[in-house]
Amino acid sequence: MLFLGIDSGTQSTKCVVVDGTSGQILASAVESYGLLEGLPPGHLEQDPASWTRALDSTVEACLSSIGERRGEIKGIGVSGQQHGLVVLDANDEIIRPAKLWCDTSTAQQCDQFAAAFSGHPGLIQRAGNAMLPGYTAPKILWLKQNEPDHFARTRTVLLPHDYLNFHPTGVKRMEFGDASGTGLLNVRKRHWDTELCDFIDPRVREMLPDTGSSLSVHGELREDLRAAWGLPQGVVVSAGGGDNMMGAIGTGNVTPGVVTASFGTSGTLYSCAAEPVIDPNGEVAAFCDSTDHWLPLVCTMNVTVITEQVRGLFGWSHQDLEAAVASIPAGADGLTFLPYLTGERTPNLPNGAGVLHGLNPGNMTPAHIARAAMEGATLGLAYGLRRFRELGVQPTEIRLTGGGSKSRIWRQIAADAFGVPVVCLSTAEGAALGSAIQAAHASGSVPGSLTDLCARWVALDETTRCAPDAGHATLYAEQLDRQLALTGTLRGASYL
Repeated sequence: MLFLGIDSGTQSTKCVVVDGTSGQILASAVESYGLLEGLPPGHLEQDPASWTRALDSTVEACLSSIGERRGEIKGIGVSGQQHGLVVLDANDEIIRPAKLWCDTSTAQQCDQFAAAFSGHPGLIQRAGNAMLPGYTAPKILWLKQNEPDHFARTRTVLLPHDYLNFHPTGVKRMEFGDASGTGLLNVRKRHWDTELCDFIDPRVREMLPDTGSSLSVHGELREDLRAAWGLPQGVVVSAGGGDNMMGAIGTGNVTPGVVTASFGTSGTLYSCAAEPVIDPNGEVAAFCDSTDHWLPLVCTMNVTVITEQVRGLFGWSHQDLEAAVASIPAGADGLTFLPYLTGERTPNLPNGAGVLHGLNPGNMTPAHIARAAMEGATLGLAYGLRRFRELGVQPTEIRLTGGGSKSRIWRQIAADAFGVPVVCLSTAEGAALGSAIQAAHASGSVPGSLTDLCARWVALDETTRCAPDAGHATLYAEQLDRQLALTGTLRGASYL
């Protein structure tokens, strides 16, 4: 038995073939694409047709790699970038390009939601989340207010991964995990909030597909694609999910206690929870996951963007950066780097800027700046982990992904700042692997629960494991307090 896992992101789509017995990845393929050019600042869009073309080509490349074994394919799972808006007309044709998760043109619409529902506290009380520009709901309102002709033609609203599920099956449906990122789902009860939908327009509820279990089959592969790809009868497409939800499955983050931290250009931190985790401050996103549980999540905008800026500033290789950071003691001899180069989401500082504080003749060196930058970015995620703990999520292990996790010194800083052991995965295919695992479970052809499958298929690279240094953990807790105090003071004075 073989399974296809597909991960469609902002920059590319990847497909992997996973062996249903061993969990081994047998083949993979990637196709890249770009954003639409020439749009006003804050507008970030893509043509959904580029996603389906990439899905088709990467699937075909993988099937070509495995040859006659394509007859063993039993299921397909799809991961997609969250929050994007795909609108279809009465003939299921794409009306306009998709507005993406990183599109920030909808701030005004978020303000309108807040004004109508007693601000962020009212929205959080109602549905579990505040309304953020990245979410889908303000994008729909933006469409109505700015492109009324397109809104009038709209009959269906889908998320990116929903559209990619519709492509091979013809079925329109949303699973709970990705649907919770629209801003319209009551995450406690897992149903659409009628008043939020009606605030946009009474027609919106008719545009949204029905929601359902993330563990169910979405549909069966349509006949023309099955024949074109040379696959057997009865190949199922699982419910799929958002990239963070599928990344959770692909890192084995399906039981309380495990936390996944992504050290990419930006950073995410998320965990499995048995009950909804609602943050009254709105800093932790109260999402559902794609295993019919919940996925409290924190997103920070500045992680490897910080270290890459420093590396470029001094003309270093990655090895040079590693050596420089390792040469400086924890705490960078009192130098603090507030890591808000591109603004920030957690804490919410859309107009934030980076700050170096505590410079003196002894620490004004490239290596100290590098260490402070790496620590500052890590402490940004450590703040999110602190909020997790305050809300009752108690981590026992953190599984690291993303480019920053390749650094040995960064892994140790993370363990010390987080206060729990950290470890990397044996494969970087988190979301794609998670999609294949979900497909295997949904197909019913692989024995065991989803947790059992993750235990068999998700392998940790124990050579990367780092345990926290107790002394450094105390130092970093104090440094996080200082970083937050500096942030609060500068923010209060309108300097951030």
